[in-house]
Amino acid sequence: MHTGESVLGEADRSLIHALQIAPRASWTHLSAVLGASPDTLARRWEHLNTDGYAWNSLLTARLGHDATLHAWVELECVPGDAEAIALQVAGDPCTLGVHQVTGEADLVLLVVSPDLHALDAYLTERIRRLPGVIRSRTRVVTRLHNRPYRSRLEQLPPGQAHPLAEAATSDRKPRAAAHARAYPYVTDLDRRLVAELAGDARRSAAELARQCDTSESTVRRRLETLTTAGVLHHHCQAAPRFSGRPVWAMVTADVQPLDVPATVAALTRLRQTLLVTSVTGRHNLSLAMWLRTVDELHAVTAAMVRAAPGLRITGTSLSLRTHKIGAQVLGADGRRTHHVAPLRP
Repeated sequence: MHTGESVLGEADRSLIHALQIAPRASWTHLSAVLGASPDTLARRWEHLNTDGYAWNSLLTARLGHDATLHAWVELECVPGDAEAIALQVAGDPCTLGVHQVTGEADLVLLVVSPDLHALDAYLTERIRRLPGVIRSRTRVVTRLHNRPYRSRLEQLPPGQAHPLAEAATSDRKPRAAAHARAYPYVTDLDRRLVAELAGDARRSAAELARQCDTSESTVRRRLETLTTAGVLHHHCQAAPRFSGRPVWAMVTADVQPLDVPATVAALTRLRQTLLVTSVTGRHNLSLAMWLRTVDELHAVTAAMVRAAPGLRITGTSLSLRTHKIGAQVLGADGRRTHHVAPLRP
């Protein structure tokens, strides 16, 4: 059963894949690989980005000594209220995912918080006070085994993908150790830059300098510092409904604690398992993924058990509608409408 199809042409998909590999590569650099003029690529991306079919965003895994705590929050809602509640929480800076789902819960949220105290405050003062919320269940992520939103379209052949990957890697290597020693702190400017780039990670240093009332050289220096420290997470993504993988699914599972490392290694090798988390609660693993069809869920869960025979599947759910991915809010038609500046530690 198909729930969506890709409306992106091959040239669109190639450009998105290239930006997934090298998010801030110049149009000239991309032109040499993709075989289209820089102006053509810039216009094509402007169309995709402006019309909400794709975006290039930036989030942080951690800033300096600031901790980052993730949690899966399931909400049961009064019948008919789930969509209205989803629209409200999609506007919260601390939600990185808002999915309206099948199963025992009506909504599944991925929430980021500085610590347990802040998470409790959000749940108590915000979530549980929302009209229409009957109850909530929270599973704190004890380990994030891979970063969210790492999916790639895999459109480019190796001959095109490898040069981009090598260039992106080489750009991150120089002076990494020196910068880590020279800049062991995080500034208010860093936080402002991250907030600005959450909406469009390709904004120029000149534009960022004007927005943040500083110099271009300072912007470039701070971004290089954060990049070489490994705290920035770029992700270029096609709106799922138009990407060829429109179905979001969550699988919960149990595995013996001593078997977790080997199991996680096996699961992360599967193409579909984009996010693997160890969690508190009745089961100790929660996995999120994007699928081509609803039918694919059965094949994926079977592949999981084959890859990790000690794994016991305890539950599955599918998203009826995704309202938010990362900092991006999606409309009813599946396209990005706007972004919400992420939580600033």
